[in-house]
Amino acid sequence: MNFMSRISHLYNIPKFLSKLTLFSAIYLCSGFDGQAAWNDPYPPDEIGTNILYLSFSERPKHLDPARAYSSDEYSFLGQIYEPPLQYHFLRRPYTLVPLTTNGTPIIRYLDEDERELNSDTSVERIAFTVYEFSIKPGIEFQPHPALAKDDSGAYRYHSLDVDEINNVHSLRDFRYTGTRELTAEDYVYQIKRLADPKRHSPIAGVMAQYIVGFSELIDALERVHTGNTKGSFVDLREYPLKGVETTDRYTYRIKIKNKYPQFLYWQAMLFFAPMPWEAEKFYSQSGLQKRNITLDWYPIGTGPFFLTENNPNLRMVLTRNPNFRGETYPQYGEPEDKQSGLLKDAGKTLPFIDRAVYSLEKESIPRWNKFLQGYYDNSGITSDSFDQAVQFNSQGDARLTEAMQERGIKLSTAIQTSIYYMGFNMLDEVIGGNSEKSRKLRQAISIAMDFEEFISIFTNGRGLPAQGPIPPGIFGAHRDAMGINPYVYDWVDGKARRKPIEVAHQLMRDAGYESGVDKESGEPLSLHFEAVARGPDDKARLNWIRKQFDKLGIQLIVRATDYNRFREKMLKGTGEIFFWGWNADYPDPENFLFLLYGPNSKAIHNGENASNYQSSEFDDLFEQMKNMENTPLRQSLIDRMVEIARRDAPWIWGFHPMSFSLHHSWFHNVKPNLMANNLLKYHRIDPVQRQSLRASWNDPVWWPLALFGGLVGLSILPAIVSFRRRERKAAL
Repeated sequence: MNFMSRISHLYNIPKFLSKLTLFSAIYLCSGFDGQAAWNDPYPPDEIGTNILYLSFSERPKHLDPARAYSSDEYSFLGQIYEPPLQYHFLRRPYTLVPLTTNGTPIIRYLDEDERELNSDTSVERIAFTVYEFSIKPGIEFQPHPALAKDDSGAYRYHSLDVDEINNVHSLRDFRYTGTRELTAEDYVYQIKRLADPKRHSPIAGVMAQYIVGFSELIDALERVHTGNTKGSFVDLREYPLKGVETTDRYTYRIKIKNKYPQFLYWQAMLFFAPMPWEAEKFYSQSGLQKRNITLDWYPIGTGPFFLTENNPNLRMVLTRNPNFRGETYPQYGEPEDKQSGLLKDAGKTLPFIDRAVYSLEKESIPRWNKFLQGYYDNSGITSDSFDQAVQFNSQGDARLTEAMQERGIKLSTAIQTSIYYMGFNMLDEVIGGNSEKSRKLRQAISIAMDFEEFISIFTNGRGLPAQGPIPPGIFGAHRDAMGINPYVYDWVDGKARRKPIEVAHQLMRDAGYESGVDKESGEPLSLHFEAVARGPDDKARLNWIRKQFDKLGIQLIVRATDYNRFREKMLKGTGEIFFWGWNADYPDPENFLFLLYGPNSKAIHNGENASNYQSSEFDDLFEQMKNMENTPLRQSLIDRMVEIARRDAPWIWGFHPMSFSLHHSWFHNVKPNLMANNLLKYHRIDPVQRQSLRASWNDPVWWPLALFGGLVGLSILPAIVSFRRRERKAAL
């Protein structure tokens, strides 16, 4: 028994106290190496490296571009897959430019007999529109086992036997990878995948309305899958799609019905990114699927990055694609971009970073603290941290607090082309339907739901109450008296003012629910709210929502779940009331109004009409409006559609958010782009500056430990003296 142990034993001193002084001395003597901060969460070999550190809060459900349609999925897939077009990083208004193509597509118009028409021909005469895309030669896919070949030219891993599959647990267990050149056929193959019922693509219903032969291919593949009892690989190359064809190795055409100018916007979306048939063949092997080695887990693209680590319960890692062709940074933008330093990298080869590490952070406070410590390169601003980061001046303009400015942190703001809304399931027997009773009930709840208060409490004023489905800045939206929702607001002194709650009470009486009691049954009205709850931050929000319904005497039962389960409820149409949002896929009013178009019903047609709203009048107007250019006639049709939707109230229109994001001084080329999903390639960091500031911000403060160790030492000093006396007395 050593000296300290004997003292602890004789005087009943806990061992951890007796050793603390020694540990304190060791720590103090060990010093600080001047490189890694003591609390650095990343491995030492990443110090000073060209890695971007980001976070995510929800695991992506789909990484297959035919199925993915959520912002948490696109944040990864946008860096991996490349559709033919993209949005210019800097120019505003948002402008489409080539991505993998040699230029914008050639567009031709045809009549019913497929005779070519002039571009200024009236819409009524146009029966078909043909888009011809010419892709750049020399583009290659990322390294992938699906493309690996042996010396004879045969694919190595397309026919794995049982023993080979048993030795595989992840994609990294395959020894060989391969690549090949991107061709026009890869784009055609992906469009066919959208029509494959097995893929359950959320835009299949929309594309069936436009692409010639799309519906016929859906039916043909449905019959194939019905007869394919073994679930073997179905090679889509063998099934023609009348409206989509290749003309040579690098050229393909898409023929759509009528004139639909917004179809070009779809070509900047990941649904139209290329897919090699070899990937489908590789992943179709049942043994791999049992090990979760699927396209939904391991994507394959031509973009600047590829996914090298997929552990959605911990972190996701994107690594520079060694086969990337080398796109260049834009050489022009808006007049203010040069002054703000956004053109310093003009003409330089992309991407700038080697890796992007996304760490799972479900709670906002740890995420925020790590950003302040420099361990995340950018951050949003939650309600909890807003006052610490931002303050408003007398003009109502947002600016950073002194504490943020001292650290060199930068603020970026933008009004989003988005809407957050509370939806009613129009298939529900109580809250849904087209009866006057249910309509007045929805209108009453719309008045009671005070979104001005919601914005003030939960978003720190970062939002604009919505008057309809179309955000400001999108064609069709009004900012004057014509723009208010007259069923919820009055126009008073040049501003929209929410109607008094007494108006809502009268609507409740008219609907037969005075004081929240059903006149017919005599029972209290009880409704269900499908909530997505990720943590304690949601508790206050859910309590606030309950109070809004309490104003009308309605009992609101909250059914909380995670986002994936919530989406399943929406798909089945089993929810009653829900809160959801929509980010514009492209800057056109059709992209918002189609959320209320009957044939896009989520429960019936697997579309994006989550409220399952049906109105023949609205649908007829939508059919007229969707194919038009932005003209006064189109505006008048939109105004009528918005009026119908306001009256029927399938949504409580909610608010249009304003985005506030922060980034550190070492993080460059940051400009909000609400349309683009492939922004990672433009970002650049200064890893030397980052490491220096991290070290200074996280310099350990040792004196409390030394003081505590000294106090512990003093507390056991009498025991040591007494022990020595006993030793000497025993010796005598």
